[in-house]
Amino acid sequence: MSSTDLENSASENTAGMKQSVAERLLLLLKTRGELQASDAGNILGTTGEAARQQFVKLAKEGLVEAKSVSQGVGRPAQFWQLTAQGHARFPDAHADLTVQLLTLIRSSLGEKALDKLISGREAQTRDAYQKAMTGADTLQERLQRLTAIRTREGYMADWQQEEDGSFLLVENHCPICAAAATCQGFCRAERDVFSATLAANVERTEHILQGARRCAYRIWL
Repeated sequence: MSSTDLENSASENTAGMKQSVAERLLLLLKTRGELQASDAGNILGTTGEAARQQFVKLAKEGLVEAKSVSQGVGRPAQFWQLTAQGHARFPDAHADLTVQLLTLIRSSLGEKALDKLISGREAQTRDAYQKAMTGADTLQERLQRLTAIRTREGYMADWQQEEDGSFLLVENHCPICAAAATCQGFCRAERDVFSATLAANVERTEHILQGARRCAYRIWL
């Protein structure tokens, strides 16, 4: 899945977001990380100055912020990135209700009941993903299918092959972030599901809950 396909799919999954230039810029920062206005303008087919003006407006709304990066001689380059408020524009599926239910289960039924709930969800997800792998004989085919599934579920997923022959699965958004923050067993379960689905080794290398912009997984046979 190319970056363009990923952004188009992510646009469909951000329900209710009017795709103005400003919203497209927010989506770019979400899926590609920090960008200069000139690069953002090129990607969107507009000028760097037009993108910069939009970024300035978004900064006034608290959605983006600029940082200066020294690149040797000359003026520092200005890169734009999402703020916490900007990240919050992308949906976390029923966040408040999910956190309340998890907290209630933990307090009323105990940690074992919560673990049982996570294990049940893990089993259901693993079964569904593995059925979707029917006929996918190579790791690349399985990874491509898994990426498409995760993107439909709101994770803004993408993958690429690394120079050492391994693969990198990237998820630019976590639609269950509030639930995962409340109970990190969800994150452990996802890694295990990926390994079983892909029939491969999976190692998390970046984690949103640890302050990274995205979640990333190294995958190898």
